[in-house]
Amino acid sequence: MVAQDERLKASSEALVNMKVLKLYAWEAHFKNVVDNLRNVELKLLSLVQLRRTYHIVIFMTSLKLASTASFFACYFLNIPLNASNVFTVVATLCLVQDPIANIPEVIAAIIQAKVAFTRIINFLEAPELQSENFRKRCFKNDLKDSISIKCADFSWEGNASNPTLRNINLDVRHGQKVAICREVGSGKSTLLATILGEVSKTKGTVSF
Repeated sequence: MVAQDERLKASSEALVNMKVLKLYAWEAHFKNVVDNLRNVELKLLSLVQLRRTYHIVIFMTSLKLASTASFFACYFLNIPLNASNVFTVVATLCLVQDPIANIPEVIAAIIQAKVAFTRIINFLEAPELQSENFRKRCFKNDLKDSISIKCADFSWEGNASNPTLRNINLDVRHGQKVAICREVGSGKSTLLATILGEVSKTKGTVSF
């Protein structure tokens, strides 16, 4: 399941940002990334299927072996085997055969349900946008700065000791056009996310 999540995450990112991939000609690189993740997933899936087949064979043959061992034990212990005893044992083993054979499927379903419930819990317990960290001002009373960031640190993980952006100062006035130019991975998108309140503020003030 972990390998499947990694592969789906990479595939989703590639599909969502397909225009960027086409623009920078990164298709081959992302294809290799997805292929490598898929190979890991296939390797784990093959191991799971082999183990599942092994368990099913063991469970299916165990009933036959149990009945054979029971009859041999009765024979060596001189326990009389008449028609009523034999048919009762065989009928009982046939009744429990299907439930025992379904035990591997039940265990797999329990594992998948546990993973699904864990994802639902993580989603429902995810922290909301911390809008209280951002001061809102009346648009009519203050037209000096529409967006104001003063000595602010931001972190995606909410960790003050390891900020994603450090010592940010930004003043954007009403009607002003601002362009932020830096190399790839320097934090331009993170800065926009801070203005939207999607990144935790660990220091400073933000008002808009």
